Amino acid sequence: MKKFLIINGPNLNMLGKREPEIYGTESLEEITKWTDERVKGKALLEWYQSNVEGEIVSRIQSAHSEKYDALIINPGGYAHTSVAIHDALKILKIPVIEVHLSQVYKREEFRHTLLTAKACSAIMSGLGKQSYYVAISSQIH
Repeated sequence: MKKFLIINGPNLNMLGKREPEIYGTESLEEITKWTDERVKGKALLEWYQSNVEGEIVSRIQSAHSEKYDALIINPGGYAHTSVAIHDALKILKIPVIEVHLSQVYKREEFRHTLLTAKACSAIMSGLGKQSYYVAISSQIH
């Protein structure tokens, strides 16, 4: 069975409360449970969330020496600004898929630059909570 690390960045712990018209009304915990149920018996998921850039970088770095088949990352606002996360992702020798719940290209212009995505194998954007499931499914088969 494949093993995935799923990293969520800043403000994703506030899903369901923060801009529900954009991100929906489900919490990260509810999205985690929904995703876990859909891949049960097909994949093992380890979820991690931090609002702190350095903690995210450290978690990515530690994934380098652990046995994961892929990393899924929703870097939140750091997608547009973090050279540090970008550089940490480039260390990994496994597929890295960036996900965004919203369709970033329909949003503010500053969100159109996805700096971290340049270090990723693929991007899922605008699929809501299904972004995680689609990213995982793409690596299971």
